[in-house]
Amino acid sequence: MPLFGRVLGPAFGQLPPLLQALHSVPRQQVWRGRGRVHRGDHWLVAPCAWLARLPPGADEVPVTVEFVVDDAGERWNRRFGEARMASRLWQRGGRLFERLGALRFRFALEAVDGEIHWRAERAWAFGLVPLPASWFARVRCREREHAGRYEFLVDVALPLAGPFIRYEGWLLPEEDHARQT
Repeated sequence: MPLFGRVLGPAFGQLPPLLQALHSVPRQQVWRGRGRVHRGDHWLVAPCAWLARLPPGADEVPVTVEFVVDDAGERWNRRFGEARMASRLWQRGGRLFERLGALRFRFALEAVDGEIHWRAERAWAFGLVPLPASWFARVRCREREHAGRYEFLVDVALPLAGPFIRYEGWLLPEEDHARQT
């Protein structure tokens, strides 16, 4: 059973085919597409984005994600243009965990109208220091299939800093992307 299938349970089987395909990589697969990244302008954004290894702002940038599955979970090796953003995902107690740079998150996932919605429940800096849950109340993540493509949206605002980062775009399996471009 794939990682997201274990977290979402029976709802995983009701998702659109492209969402199921992206989250059912057997061992390794590359998906490609386009995206854009917008960062907030508060002075806290740059150092916090550095800690999480988030990409710089960019419009209409090529996006590549290599999904690697192993016994411990999944690695997502993302590229927004030349900027790299890697994370490790795993499941425990019905929740999805993600390590992104120096931050670790716990998410509740929900299938809603054929989409996957991520809700940040907890976060830790350097894997040990708990961060206030209220800091992540305005984290919005959504995955869906739209117009024959997998689409992603991550929109983060923080209480003191306001808009932090928003990245969004679309992906297709590498072989399908090559046929469309």
